[in-house]
Amino acid sequence: MSQEKKSGRRRFILGGLGLTGALLVGWGVMPPRQRLNASKPLPVSNGEVAMNGWIKIAQDGTVSVAMHRSEMGQGIHTALQMLVAEELDVPMSVVKPMYVPADKIYGSMAALADGLPFHPDDQGSVKRVAQWVTLKFARELGLQMTGGSSSVKDAWQPMREAGATARAMLVAAAAKKWNVAVAECTTKDGVVRHSSGKHASYGELAADAVNSKPGDIRLKRPQDFKIIGESQPRTDAAPKGDGSAQFGIDARPEGMLYAAIKQSPTIGGRIKSFDAAAVKSMQGVVQVIDFFMEGAVAGLAVVAQSYWQAKQALDKLPVIWDDGEHAQLSTESIFKDFASKLDSESGFAYYKAGDVEATLTGTGIAKTIEAEYRAPFLAHAAMEPINCTAQLKDGKLQIWVSTQVPGVATDVAAKVAKLKSEDVTLHMAYLGGGFGRRLEVDMVAQAARIAMETKGAPVKLIWSREEDTTHDMYRPAALARFKAGLDSAGKLLAYDNKSVSGSITHQVLKRTFGLAGAGPDKTTAEGEFDMPYEIPHQRIAHVIVPSPVALGFWRSVGHSHNAFFKESFIDEIAHAANQDSLTFRRALLKDHPRHLAVLDAAVQKAGKPAEGRAHGLALHESFGSIVAQVAEVSVQEGQIRVHKVVCAVDCGIAVNPNIIAQQMESAVVFGLSAALYGEITIKDGKVVQSNFNDYQVLRMNEAPAVETIIIKSAELPQGVGEPGVPPIAPAVANALFSLTGKRLRSLPLKLS
Repeated sequence: MSQEKKSGRRRFILGGLGLTGALLVGWGVMPPRQRLNASKPLPVSNGEVAMNGWIKIAQDGTVSVAMHRSEMGQGIHTALQMLVAEELDVPMSVVKPMYVPADKIYGSMAALADGLPFHPDDQGSVKRVAQWVTLKFARELGLQMTGGSSSVKDAWQPMREAGATARAMLVAAAAKKWNVAVAECTTKDGVVRHSSGKHASYGELAADAVNSKPGDIRLKRPQDFKIIGESQPRTDAAPKGDGSAQFGIDARPEGMLYAAIKQSPTIGGRIKSFDAAAVKSMQGVVQVIDFFMEGAVAGLAVVAQSYWQAKQALDKLPVIWDDGEHAQLSTESIFKDFASKLDSESGFAYYKAGDVEATLTGTGIAKTIEAEYRAPFLAHAAMEPINCTAQLKDGKLQIWVSTQVPGVATDVAAKVAKLKSEDVTLHMAYLGGGFGRRLEVDMVAQAARIAMETKGAPVKLIWSREEDTTHDMYRPAALARFKAGLDSAGKLLAYDNKSVSGSITHQVLKRTFGLAGAGPDKTTAEGEFDMPYEIPHQRIAHVIVPSPVALGFWRSVGHSHNAFFKESFIDEIAHAANQDSLTFRRALLKDHPRHLAVLDAAVQKAGKPAEGRAHGLALHESFGSIVAQVAEVSVQEGQIRVHKVVCAVDCGIAVNPNIIAQQMESAVVFGLSAALYGEITIKDGKVVQSNFNDYQVLRMNEAPAVETIIIKSAELPQGVGEPGVPPIAPAVANALFSLTGKRLRSLPLKLS
């Protein structure tokens, strides 16, 4: 199972979305490039036949489906197999996942288009043109990425199309073989049948089908789905249950060495000196490497016969560090700078309506509400330690790694090793947690650099938990200020929101692609400017402050903290207006029936809280999906306890309800860890937290019961992996206000 970067492409004209049942094939004005056939045929063996760039069929009828997205526990491989199985008319039992060589047809398009800073309610021509241009650019770029909760949304068209096309080719081959009309043939469970009683399996027909002309291609109508929409067992459950699943850290090439690393403890620090001779005589130690790379964190690696030997030697390695210019950096100084920027700068306005300033100072305002909210840096803390195995031998580089960006990882490894990308083979594996951390390729660059010194021997680089926690690319810290105005009847007339943080996108563009980041960054203000609430006068702006702290994409990105800010403040306004939070929100959603339906479903299912507990409500849209959560909370001996969460979600067509429920449960637990405990602090230029003893995550006995309601929808599938995270923190905070009368405006939530 490997991936190699390839180039070249053929054209195929994509048609409609398939919701009406017809796939229209034909040229348009500057049509998008095809996503059916890869630049090179899929590799085959033992009589397999590649039907297109997504599907292979074996003689026994087994269907192998290209897994162009990374499986990191979110169940995406199962969902992608379902798309093909539905249109190909085969049972899930015969469908198998396969890793494929990288190709532009597998590139991410939806995630890039979703990154445009347009309001969801905007249906104007400028937005449509910008999305069209972005999709064209994304297709040409061919960036293969798992992120932005976009995998199913992006695969919905091409993978169903691949299945439908392969099915039509198989039917055409059977019709020709039997000398009958195509229309007289049907398919079911991997078999083509004719009314005369003739039948043939896909395995028998595949070789002839490759050369057949499929004619008109039609995608199934949603009402005809037999697999999509039905809960299916996860195809990765069995190998993960019996231990046969291979994660990046499981790589074991013959003759493998191990590397442990130590990086500058101070942000931006460098190595002043080190004494390799002090540890070279220790048992198993092979060498000590200064893996300096321009633009990377300075560090040292000890290579040894085992990881324990490498780590023991590393701990005893004498190193003197140059702390650099950020030795005085602290959480307090960062937030002081944030406050200063909010005082002095107006920021970039992502959304404006009416005249906020004139309204807030006008005679129609009977009450003004102001508040300031704060969120800390957060680490990813994925369970699988950061790792990468590399072998440079005979001018070829092999990489074994869990990654969300295989193409980028390949390119970076090639650059470090001074090779062409086609000389790098990347072996894909399951990810033991990603959450955005494995969108980064720092571990790949380091492993490639270390492999250059090991004389052809493969070397596995493993970060300790302490290195991971103190050298992450963190969720940005942020500060937000709000001001709202109510009239005498309690109606919300004006809403002003300005926030400040560093920019993830600016840093990633420079760190990964060497591009200068500039201009607005949607991720900084998402969840604030794109809210559905109908407020006559509003302005939502953001100020970007360059961050010396490394920033990265964290599960649900800007929505993760901006939802806390926005949904908590909406509750504040409702309280000031002497209205309950549900009634107040419903009045602001009169023209948003989908949001109302989700909100009402969650509240109705939640019912009334148990005695001594309170309900907190939050509603948030992210990655195209609408989620409402009701958290049932109590305070026990001064500690916050979340007992139950009712979660309603409208994510468009629900491909696999079972996975959607699992992801909502996962998101609640992940989000609660951050809401109750998550905080990375900086002191004297260093990250204070180092392991799970001081960067705590939710324990099993603290996990609430989660009940998920999936709203039936005919809309296209939207994101699932991340949208359940943003509402949980404000839902809990709003419940705590009902219980205690205290409005908690900082994360993590603390009663004292």
